[in-house]
Amino acid sequence: MPDAMHPDGAAEDLNHARALPARYYVGADMLAMERRAVFAPSWQPLAHREQLAGPGDHVIGEIAGVPVLLVRGKDGVLRAFPNVCRHRAGPLALCNGQGARSLQCKYHGWTYTLEGQLRSAPEMQDVPGFKVEDIRLPPLLVHEWQGLVFVALSNDAPEFAEVYAGISEHIAPIDLAAMRYLRTVSYDVNCNWKVYVDNYVEGYHLPHVHPGLNKLLDYRAYDTVLAPWYSLQSSPLRNNAGLYGDGGAFYYFIYPNVMLNILPGRLQTNRILPLGPDRCRIVFDYYYAQDAQAQARIAADQDFSDEVQNEDIAICESVQKGLASGFYAPGRLCPRREGGVWHFQQLLRAAYAGPAGESA
Repeated sequence: MPDAMHPDGAAEDLNHARALPARYYVGADMLAMERRAVFAPSWQPLAHREQLAGPGDHVIGEIAGVPVLLVRGKDGVLRAFPNVCRHRAGPLALCNGQGARSLQCKYHGWTYTLEGQLRSAPEMQDVPGFKVEDIRLPPLLVHEWQGLVFVALSNDAPEFAEVYAGISEHIAPIDLAAMRYLRTVSYDVNCNWKVYVDNYVEGYHLPHVHPGLNKLLDYRAYDTVLAPWYSLQSSPLRNNAGLYGDGGAFYYFIYPNVMLNILPGRLQTNRILPLGPDRCRIVFDYYYAQDAQAQARIAADQDFSDEVQNEDIAICESVQKGLASGFYAPGRLCPRREGGVWHFQQLLRAAYAGPAGESA
């Protein structure tokens, strides 16, 4: 990896920390390295178990530029494979579906079992040395948690239980698995994916960017707790009669790009997808508890969420311009409010310095 791509300096304590330099937020080479070093060895939520209830049910997605296929086998086991035929890289599925009996390449018709074993290849029967039993789709790591189904591309991903340790217990009695999926909403943003994450993992900007959200949360009691693979921002709720009810707000950021926004009766999952060095897509999936307040909560929640996201988009796009201006030098972080930024950027520094980053 070129010198300019190496992390700046040794790990610092939060009280003396500075933000990452601007060069980490620009350039195709940086993004290509991050796909290998940051995203490939991470757990990415690609589906909900409701979408994969029966044999042959399947969901397609993408992680770090790799097409991915999730499918439930005839044996009831969830599996994930690259959505890439072993013949000439055609897709095995073009959309989500239910009840498939096999996986057939849409290019030349090579057909695999739901468990990934090649079953037939048209007109290849007499090819010397060709045996269908020798060809299998390479398996990817899969894990189901709280109704969400995660996939990791690399066997170097940390143990899932280590990454999500303690979350279920901390939010109890909220049961995420009991919530039902309602909708997906996406926003395209003209900023590097890390700009959006940096913004999410701190509440320092609440009074200045989010007047409506700041009224809902108690900024004086707003707290950030750090774990090995995630940060949690939390606050008591206030001034929200008819919206969420009593309780608190939990904002989990799980490295490198997954967010769980948990309020009473509502789960919102976010995944930040890089589209280019200075573009990203924010994908929100909404889940709601099935209770007497559900309809009123759902109606009010979308408008409020749109308001907050549009505020975040505006400030993140302005920050990207500032980073690209040539006039930015890394500033000191606020220890009281920006522990999540420091935590995220330290994990990035470690990934950049690892084997996948060094190979750039």
